[in-house]
Amino acid sequence: MATAERDEERDEESGAGAAGSQGGRRFGDIRIGNVRGGVVGIGDHNHIVNGPQGGAGCDPAYEELLSAARQLSADLERLVASPEVSALSDELAGTQDEIRRTGRAGAGRLARLRVLLQDAGAGIGMLASGVAVGQAVGALLGG
Repeated sequence: MATAERDEERDEESGAGAAGSQGGRRFGDIRIGNVRGGVVGIGDHNHIVNGPQGGAGCDPAYEELLSAARQLSADLERLVASPEVSALSDELAGTQDEIRRTGRAGAGRLARLRVLLQDAGAGIGMLASGVAVGQAVGALLGG
């Protein structure tokens, strides 16, 4: 059997047939041309966010909070685990995610973060990163 015939037979078995000669398969042929300023999701269980990413375009006050939250999160990994530290760590992760996705953090999240900073105790207040987060939250909440 010639090589071309084997390739054609293999294409038919895999479902590439005539559509395969155009770069796709017979079933599920997806082609996307140019996409500018938009997002595309293909397949199941996609999560698409079309907005500021990585803090880009954030208000400088939220950029400051994002930076301080990253530093405090890293510092918390070196502390002895406690329920208060775990709760603060989780809230910091949520705050960072919200700022990256939307460019800001809601007042309710900021208020929870302030309470969790207080609950975590004096040990957090002794960390420069803890003080920075507290100051950034205070500035955004107005005091």
